[in-house]
Amino acid sequence: MIKTQITEKLGIKYPIIGGTMMSISTADFVAAISNAGGLGILASAIYASREDFAAAIDRIKELTDKQFGVNINLFPSMRPIDNDDYVDVLVEKGVKIVETSGHSAPEQLCSRFKDAGMTWIHKCVGVRYAKKVEQMGADIVTVVGYENGGATGKLDIGTIVLVPVIKDAINLPVIGGGGISDGRGIAAVLALGADAVIIGTRLLLTKECPIHDNLKNALLTASETDTMLIMRSIGATHRVWNNAAAQKCANIESGESSLEDVLSIVSGDKARQMYRKGDLDVGVISTGQGIGLVHDIPNVQELFDRMMEEAERAVIRIKS
Repeated sequence: MIKTQITEKLGIKYPIIGGTMMSISTADFVAAISNAGGLGILASAIYASREDFAAAIDRIKELTDKQFGVNINLFPSMRPIDNDDYVDVLVEKGVKIVETSGHSAPEQLCSRFKDAGMTWIHKCVGVRYAKKVEQMGADIVTVVGYENGGATGKLDIGTIVLVPVIKDAINLPVIGGGGISDGRGIAAVLALGADAVIIGTRLLLTKECPIHDNLKNALLTASETDTMLIMRSIGATHRVWNNAAAQKCANIESGESSLEDVLSIVSGDKARQMYRKGDLDVGVISTGQGIGLVHDIPNVQELFDRMMEEAERAVIRIKS
């Protein structure tokens, strides 16, 4: 069994963190990830009211007695968000692990995390950002390389360089990701100095993932070349599956485009329509290059058990 600073600090079986995915990281999916030995993280921005958000946390607690976290999203959105409201609920519900991600460190919120005794994980894309949140009191830093699905930042640094650069620069446990779809990837990222891995794309193709089977089956045939970058024009570069909606977004960005123009294509409403109805071209879905390593749709427990067995075999192979 592979144990690390992060498995011990977070109280989880496996050094696997479920990447937060908008409209996908729901209570039931988060609980499945935590029950399988990883750390599930709820996407707070899914919920439009305090009541719905609180109910989602209650639902997780009904489904698992394992550790879980909640993500506070600092990226721009079409719906104004008051993250203080979300933090109020975290405090009320006794949530002990919080993840933040976005364009800037949450200077207005970090003192509230510390006052509530939460373990604070911050997701960032480069050394100076990691150093800043270390000074602010972060407990763990997450970094994902350019291969990852979703937000890639603007530095365009691959996982194999980014993880050790961050590890050398700070004195905090590091979660590393970007392109991790099997146990070989876990072993590689741990060898680079990380204390856990974060995976998102691989979790899309699990039985519990709440997206339409049409989408799962389409992604199952995708290769490592079937992703593209969009939203760079608005300073929020994302890697997504290369479908008609993503291409439309790229075409708009190649000319005169505004935040509203781009968000009208990548809106959560259109993504949710794709997830629920299986219309493959109506919205975009964050997808990393690791999709090319995905060849089946297991349940989360089967996936995590297999990935960790593969990781342990990889370590043995290196030693022999």
